[in-house]
Amino acid sequence: MRLRHSVIKIHGSQGSHDSIMLGVQIIGFVAAILTTVCWLPQALKTLRTKDTKSLSLVTQCVFALGVALWLIYGILVGNAPIILANSVTFVLVALIVAMKLRYG
Repeated sequence: MRLRHSVIKIHGSQGSHDSIMLGVQIIGFVAAILTTVCWLPQALKTLRTKDTKSLSLVTQCVFALGVALWLIYGILVGNAPIILANSVTFVLVALIVAMKLRYG
């Protein structure tokens, strides 16, 4: 099976290209906000109740590592949505891991 790579060519002025890139950045920021905010309830509940019995330490640690790698990637390529989302998500997941280690 061969994979095909397609390239989207945009014809038009620099202004239309800038508008498209702005739209892409907005999509990135919305995705970043949504995927980051989804961890907030779990982090707040864990901090409030200190109940971590049902959380898998391995899962949380692997996820934290993945988020850290995404953060490094975002920094290397200079992508603000990736940097923002993964910075906040890493803090939230690190809090959950710390609570899991402390309270079991």
